[in-house]
Amino acid sequence: MAARVDRAAAGLSPSYFALVMATGIVSVGAHLLNVDPVAIGLFAFNAVAYVVLWMLTIVRIARHRDALIRDLTDHRVAFGFFTTVAGTCVLGTETILIADHFEIATVLLAIAAVLWVVLTYTVFTAITIKPEKPSLPDGINGGWLLSVVATQSIAVLTALLAAHWGQPLRMHANFAALSMWLWGGMLYIWIVALIFYRYTFFRFSPADLAPPYWINMGAMAISTLAGALLIRGTPDAPFLESLRPFLEGFTVFYWATGTWWIPMIAILAVWRYGFSRLPLVYNPLYWGAVFPLGMYAVATYMMEDAMDFGFLDPLPQVFFAIALAAWLLTASGLVRSLRRGWRAPTRSPGAG
Repeated sequence: MAARVDRAAAGLSPSYFALVMATGIVSVGAHLLNVDPVAIGLFAFNAVAYVVLWMLTIVRIARHRDALIRDLTDHRVAFGFFTTVAGTCVLGTETILIADHFEIATVLLAIAAVLWVVLTYTVFTAITIKPEKPSLPDGINGGWLLSVVATQSIAVLTALLAAHWGQPLRMHANFAALSMWLWGGMLYIWIVALIFYRYTFFRFSPADLAPPYWINMGAMAISTLAGALLIRGTPDAPFLESLRPFLEGFTVFYWATGTWWIPMIAILAVWRYGFSRLPLVYNPLYWGAVFPLGMYAVATYMMEDAMDFGFLDPLPQVFFAIALAAWLLTASGLVRSLRRGWRAPTRSPGAG
């Protein structure tokens, strides 16, 4: 048993907290659409998954530190660590909306904020100063936008908590949420320009279309959600009221950009799996494709509520159904993967 846990920790993907992100946002979507049994069941599952992933992460830090440091300085996988921030915030959002427990959500926000500071300045510094760097096509992928998702997830949880805090903390929290929302938007512009350049000016094979490219859309969806929550918070902060036209305009801008990505990525997915016949085999990165679908449903729901866009009403229901189906498919792949790993023989440390 201990050997299997150690092996799981050694091979733990930096992006595995995307499981918490995906499960959490589908749970939130179920709650908003009044599918409460699904919401509560996924919330319970998510709390357990969060604890298990942290246990494996702690084992990895203690016993496989060299591998962890290699991942932190690798252009291709380092940004996966930002799933710890986003997963923590999504779980905090569930805790508020489903469990109505603000103290735990506040603790989760504090954890996420510390992780965000550490990871932002560790990862970006590491990839800046490392002497040998990959070429642009080899180094950049959609996973880089997880840094945007992490930033916006803090904006979302802060805005949600601010509504339950007294003044002047409520106003200060809304300012912090606004600042994170703006920074996340700027970061998206920087990174997506490089991704788009990589798409259009370098050879792009079906194998290059990894699941994290769905984060192109997911980063805009969570930016839409944060903007909608800031709009709802305008009565609590005079500076938000004065910025309301700007908030509304950029929220729709983010939503429209995310919407544009959906057909594009769907077409490329058909090219990858339909025409090129790449096998659909479970990979923890697929949770990074489930999350954007659920986030789009939740973000659209909150935007239409904040801005009275009743004509968008069918979209959250359609995308929630798609996200739930994608979650079930990915979860079944996880179960099969765990069964295979559990049955696999454990080699002794000295085995060659």
